[in-house]
Amino acid sequence: MKAPSESAEQIELFRWAGYSRGKYPELELMHHIPNGGKRSEIEAARFKREGVLAGVSDIFLPVARGKYHGLYIEMKAQKGKVSDHQKWWIEEVTKQGYLAEVCYGWEMAKDVIVNYLEVTL
Repeated sequence: MKAPSESAEQIELFRWAGYSRGKYPELELMHHIPNGGKRSEIEAARFKREGVLAGVSDIFLPVARGKYHGLYIEMKAQKGKVSDHQKWWIEEVTKQGYLAEVCYGWEMAKDVIVNYLEVTL
């Protein structure tokens, strides 16, 4: 059986978030940042002029908890690899007071989100 793609994992995460908004209403604010994907050269150039940055994490939850201003999640399929641009982004937003995590699969992402929302660090 083939492992789920990063996209499929992310879809499952947002499906869980939809069901969990009763317990965690803050999940209404969670959103995907569509930075990746294949684009034509013209479209990629336009996106760059519009401010798209390589490496920005896939998911953002703009909810403060404890010492953090919000939560970034870099979603990966089970065997996904973190790029140098993604490592740089995670490092830089961490310096700015955000929690940034790499999650391999939707269940790991769900656990990170629940821990973030329930635990004041």
